[in-house]
Amino acid sequence: MIVTLTDTTSAKVESRLVDVREKGGAVALGRVLTLVILPDDRQGAERAIRTANGASYEHPMRVIVAMPDGEGEAGLDAEIRVGADAGASEVVVLQPRGGAGSSAASLVTAMLLPDAPIVTWWPQSPPSNPGEDLMGSLSQRRITEAARCADPLRALANLAHGYTPGDTDLSWSSLTLWRALLAAALDESDNIAVDSVRVTGDAGLPAASLLSGWLQVSLDCPVELSDDASGALTEVRMDTAAGPIVLHRPNGSTVATLSRPGRTDQKVSLPRRDNEVALIEELRRLDPDEIYGRVLTQTVTAR
Repeated sequence: MIVTLTDTTSAKVESRLVDVREKGGAVALGRVLTLVILPDDRQGAERAIRTANGASYEHPMRVIVAMPDGEGEAGLDAEIRVGADAGASEVVVLQPRGGAGSSAASLVTAMLLPDAPIVTWWPQSPPSNPGEDLMGSLSQRRITEAARCADPLRALANLAHGYTPGDTDLSWSSLTLWRALLAAALDESDNIAVDSVRVTGDAGLPAASLLSGWLQVSLDCPVELSDDASGALTEVRMDTAAGPIVLHRPNGSTVATLSRPGRTDQKVSLPRRDNEVALIEELRRLDPDEIYGRVLTQTVTAR
């Protein structure tokens, strides 16, 4: 169900949302957080809403989308989405115009769930310092998506310089399976010392920089990033005194090969993670991700 409101206010939208739930029978209980989405345009907003709707089946929430200020006479239009159009969440899309949207926080505040965590997500172009953004300063977690920026590596570097505990990027959570498999491989090899590492993949991806940085911070050894312009991560090779440990995933495959000294090669599941899975993971923890912070500030700023 989608309800459209024109020339309204945030307080009226909240009141109508309650009315829609009561008349439509939409479930209002169990909302665990408020997710505020700050897109650049309608296309980015709809993509983010679809992702949030999928994530809502694990994290029932209120989703508030604050669109950029539009042209026209000052005012506010809104959409309320519940039921099949909102997954297990309730979605409010706010479209300010004529200067009414100069501050997303002022539009959103009246609709925040009481006593519930706030997460803000920029699905396109984030501010250089999300923690200093007014909406970001109200949030326990701030999610960015550097990979969607015009210059992803520049955006990642800006985020590193402006990092505040509680910041994270979806490129980081996309690496969870890579990090888990590599850590397990080292653990099974009795944590043998690694002399050097080579990461192969598309060097233009924030994920490639973050994975290289994590290996550098974790292993305290030289890490080389070899660009193959593949549009993905394809291999990590860790050289040890006993021989190389290699995790190789052909581009486009969901299965990787793990090679270790003295062992038979092993096939392991390593699918590319979509944004829905990455968002689900980020919403599982609302405390600062200290490892991400270390990797971002200690390695990305140095590049």
